[in-house]
Amino acid sequence: MRLAGRRAAHRLGMQIADRLPSGPAPSDEVQMSQYTLTVDGKAVGTDSTFGVVNPATGEVFEQAPQCTREQLDAAMRSSAAAYRGWRTDESARREVLRAAAGVLTGAVDELASILTAEQGKPLAEARREAASTATWCRYYADLDLPREVIQDNDQAYVEVTRRPLGVVAAITPWNYPLSLAMWKIAPALMAGNTMVLKPSPFTPLATLRMGELLARVLPPGVLNVVAGGDELGPWMTGHEIPRKISFTGSVATGKRVASAAAPDLKRVTLELGGNDPAILLDDVDPAAIAQRLFWAAFRNNGQVCSAVKRVYVPERLYDDVAEALAAQARSVRVGDGAEAGTELGPLNNKPQLARVAELVENAIAAGAKPVTGGRALDRPGYFYEPTILVGVQDGTRIVDEEQFGPVLPIIPYRDLDDAIERSNATHFGLSGSVWSADADRAAAVAARLECGTAWVNTHLVLQPHQPFGGAKWSGIGVENGPWGLYGFTEIQVLHRSKL
Repeated sequence: MRLAGRRAAHRLGMQIADRLPSGPAPSDEVQMSQYTLTVDGKAVGTDSTFGVVNPATGEVFEQAPQCTREQLDAAMRSSAAAYRGWRTDESARREVLRAAAGVLTGAVDELASILTAEQGKPLAEARREAASTATWCRYYADLDLPREVIQDNDQAYVEVTRRPLGVVAAITPWNYPLSLAMWKIAPALMAGNTMVLKPSPFTPLATLRMGELLARVLPPGVLNVVAGGDELGPWMTGHEIPRKISFTGSVATGKRVASAAAPDLKRVTLELGGNDPAILLDDVDPAAIAQRLFWAAFRNNGQVCSAVKRVYVPERLYDDVAEALAAQARSVRVGDGAEAGTELGPLNNKPQLARVAELVENAIAAGAKPVTGGRALDRPGYFYEPTILVGVQDGTRIVDEEQFGPVLPIIPYRDLDDAIERSNATHFGLSGSVWSADADRAAAVAARLECGTAWVNTHLVLQPHQPFGGAKWSGIGVENGPWGLYGFTEIQVLHRSKL
């Protein structure tokens, strides 16, 4: 850690009074966890734990600490106390974020190993996710917080500034626990807010460990990390202290979060589900795009909110596209993410495996045919074969709903305008893509998609400087880029009269 970062952390830490106690020691009669909550910069044990399952085996492999309501209150009070000092020194915040990036870079292998064990993704993918946390820290450490002068004349000097909101309650999902947490942590802290963060109970461990690591460089209370079951989220969203809730997850839960925020008029950012279409134009070469299109749908075993979920193909190219994608699916190695050579791991949890299987069974009953796949693997864990479905139409659940798994329906079309209309005929509006040998033609079609991000000849390109958010039921607000930073601020007008 840089000396300046140490000094900044120390200076801010000294401004925060009334350090909280570390809480009760875990009982000898309960199963212990090697992981801890991070509250007020300290590792806090709990009296109870809950099991975390390795999806490659279907068995509990570790215990996670179960946060109590009293510990959550302590975390909220700690963040509120830390906010008073943290908000005041922008240059110190930048140095601390750079120091955090250094700590995270040094812990990539450790975090990746934990992530693969609890989430299931291949170790190489887990390393990339863990490494991205440092990238986001550095990006926001260098991003300007603008001050805009809108009047400077004989009457007045008027400046528009952006102020932090206060304490942020952040809730993250199980598909990308580390990266999606940092999409919230880095901009919120850079803007001058403090945070209480809760990961999914399916994947709490890597996030808890990241909290322990960041406590080395962040002033106490700036980032508190808690974990628990389904009751913990409502405790957070209904708590009186946070001024903003940043949530990533399902549409159904996002609506409950918005409802919980309404009585106190908490600000919200909701990044919710997607049912992303990919439209192939009639000049596309199936063999040339098959690999990229396949991974746009199957990355992280299809457990990506903005992955391709359905593909619209001109009738004359239908068979060629289906077979090219099926060939990719047949060639992929499915296995334990911790094993060398694995390209697709298991689904993360048993309910998700059951949902994917149900949607495929429903589609087959309606006349769909799996060109490849179509069943769970006969082995321990939550494995499902990479599946390409043909003979499926809009109106089938696998097309209309977000499957969030390794299944891709291929849908024929005759008229491009009709394909665009069908792509947009959904409550979802996260992203989509158009594929063509003529990029300008594809871009004109992409501009007609009703979604937050429209890609041309690619999909799933997510970058720290590029805003990400959805239309319709896919969310409220955006993350990433300066727009993500602004989402953790409110505008203040400073009007100085010269009369």
